[in-house]
Amino acid sequence: MTNQEVLEVLERAPIVPLYYHDDEQIACTLMDACYTGGARAIEFTNRGDHALRVFTAMCKHRNAHYPDMALGIGSISTTDQILDFLNVGADFLVSPFISKTLADYARSKNIFWTGGCGTITEMQTAYSWGVPLLKLFPGNIYGPAMIKAAKAPCPWLKIMPTGGVKPEKENLDAWFGAGATCVGMGSQLFVKDAHGDFDYKEITEKVKTSLSIALA
Repeated sequence: MTNQEVLEVLERAPIVPLYYHDDEQIACTLMDACYTGGARAIEFTNRGDHALRVFTAMCKHRNAHYPDMALGIGSISTTDQILDFLNVGADFLVSPFISKTLADYARSKNIFWTGGCGTITEMQTAYSWGVPLLKLFPGNIYGPAMIKAAKAPCPWLKIMPTGGVKPEKENLDAWFGAGATCVGMGSQLFVKDAHGDFDYKEITEKVKTSLSIALA
């Protein structure tokens, strides 16, 4: 997908589930649950030894079943990682920090990249590099007020908070009311049953409900 196509997906379905799991089947079944709930972008987190193997399986699953889904990889910190995940089918890349080296390299490969920002200066700096969407991270530290404050003098900024986002009306209303373009949602979304297994049906419902709130 082009940068514009990824951005359009994120704006159209502004709840972005993010997770890591080292089991390929479970990771793909989580994708199924999220897609059924309406998610059209997923960020898999590059935090485990098996991330590339599992992400490769997820890309194959996406290609076979959900060609309209943007599948991204998070926690990217090096250009080598960009190339590894790009080669297996990543549509977008997310880093916990901004880096001109990563931004320039991603642009040279024609792939969407964003990085974590904590100040208006960092957001505007990344924007000046051509980064179309700025990740507010960690969102639980800054809160919705940071987005409202940033967009007041810089209304052109598109911001995605990650961290501190919950599948609850009050929380989502606060983020989107402050001007968030989309939100990344992790552990709060991926609930488990009494046996400690993922409750796929409930995950689907949480995605569906969250999207209805976000798009209201």
